[in-house]
Order: sequence, then C-alpha cells, then structure tokens
Amino acid sequence: MSFQERGIASYLFPTADSRILNPALHPIPNPESSIPNLNIVGILLAAGSGSRFGGDKLLHRLRDGTPIGVASLRILMKALPEVVAVVRAGDLELSNLLESEGILVTLCEDAHLGMARSLACAVRESMNAGAWVIALGDMPFVAPATITAVARQVAHSRRIVVPAYRGERGHPVAFGSRYRAELLGLEGDEGARAVIRRHEPDVEVVDCDDAGILRDIDTPGDAA
Repeated sequence: MSFQERGIASYLFPTADSRILNPALHPIPNPESSIPNLNIVGILLAAGSGSRFGGDKLLHRLRDGTPIGVASLRILMKALPEVVAVVRAGDLELSNLLESEGILVTLCEDAHLGMARSLACAVRESMNAGAWVIALGDMPFVAPATITAVARQVAHSRRIVVPAYRGERGHPVAFGSRYRAELLGLEGDEGARAVIRRHEPDVEVVDCDDAGILRDIDTPGDAA
C-alpha cells in the first residue's frame, strides 16, 4: 500500500523549490560505500499500535519467517552503524527482539499520543547526532543502498533528504541536526511532516529505483 493510500505523506510531493538530485550525477552507492564522517543515527519508529493490522503488526512474520520489525531493523543496520529503535512502553516482546539485534531500544511512555512523540523520544536518546535517518518499522522492503544514498546526502548537506521513486517521495527521511529542536517539539500523529512543510526549500530529493520506499504493511496481505 502506497503512502498516498495511507494518507501519511501528503507532504511528500516535490515542489519547484525542492532540489532533485539526478541519479546519473548522484548514483545510489553500494551499501558498503563509506559515508562522510558525520555521526548519523538511524531511527526505527516501532511504537505504533498496528490497529489496522489487528495488533502486534511488527511481530507478524514475513514469508521467510522474520518478524516485520526485525526485517526493517536489519535493513537499516546494513546502511548505518548506529541505530535507535523506539517502541511502546510495555511492548516487551518486540523490545527484546530488537534489542537482541544489538541496538539501543528506548521505550516511549507516551507513544499513544502519536508518532511525533515516538520520534522525539528517539531524538532525545541521540542528542549528539549530526543527522538522523528516520525509518518506519513496517517498511521492510526498502533497499539498504537507498538508505545509504539518503545518509550520504544528508552528511554532505545537513538539510532534509527524501528518496523518490518515479516522482513519488517515500521513506526513510533524513534530517540534519539543525532541525533538532523542531523534531523534539513535534506533537500529534503526523511525524515530521510539519518540519518538512516549514522548510520545503531545504528539501533535497534523491531519485532511486526502489519501489520499497513506498511499500508499507497495513494488513497481513501486504506482507505477502
């Protein structure tokens, strides 16, 4: 299901002010390629209730037997050495699964108040980061090379970087540390959309041949 179908990313459509990076001039690198020396932290947002899925979405197993949340985390870890995952307080099974992958997991007490609270919780756990790459726990189909490309670009520009597939923007989205205060002050369930709207001229769009940036999981059928 696309971001348009979810209604999550109405902010993700390019405007004339957005800088679109031509893949011919800015090719997506191999995941093993080095990223410029900047403390970039990957954030995995894994604190949603999964109500449309029927609950415990990120524990549901893909065809290969890997839980959705773990698969999404592993992809993020292939691109970035430092990752923080945020889960709902009390979601111990998911927390233990993610922590067993060797990352920091933080429990968000007020995750029920919206995605923005979960994001702010993760940012507070990584205040010294030079930038953040924010991924969703229900998007296990993104290519690691795409995440690497987004991370490399934010390391150079320290602005806002969004991947796009055939003109449609998706996830993960990266933010330089200049937006830290705004990310910490977010409210509601719109995530970082408000920050992007306020700073649309700062947005850099990285074109990629990766439909996974648009593919999330809302129902068990989406995981097939």
